[in-house]
Amino acid sequence: MKLLLQKSDTIGAFSSGLCMVHCLATPLLFIAHASSLCCDNTVPTWWKSIDYFFLVVSFFAVYRSTQTTSKSFIKPIMWFCWILLCLTIINESIQLIPIKEIFNYIPAISLIILHIYNLKFCQCKTENCCTN
Repeated sequence: MKLLLQKSDTIGAFSSGLCMVHCLATPLLFIAHASSLCCDNTVPTWWKSIDYFFLVVSFFAVYRSTQTTSKSFIKPIMWFCWILLCLTIINESIQLIPIKEIFNYIPAISLIILHIYNLKFCQCKTENCCTN
């Protein structure tokens, strides 16, 4: 937990990147799984739960990054992207609204970019610059 508090942007960008790799790998794993087993195209429960693991990690990374950023405009943008990521993951699980797969990657890519931007340009130089 101490690592998350100190390196929230690094962990957030890494987590969002892994989430994207996970989402990109899913169709490939389905193809491999479908070709190896006849007529069984169910997704393993552990594979589905990885989405929510990344979502929880990214929540804490966004929470901590928004506490320590020196730029106030980053905060609402990060939270908007996280909420959008959360909604796309939930929508993908329950299939409420049909959305093209490419739109699921937009919030993850946005969070990666925002965490990297925040890491490079928005870090507090003194203890008094961040508002809690």
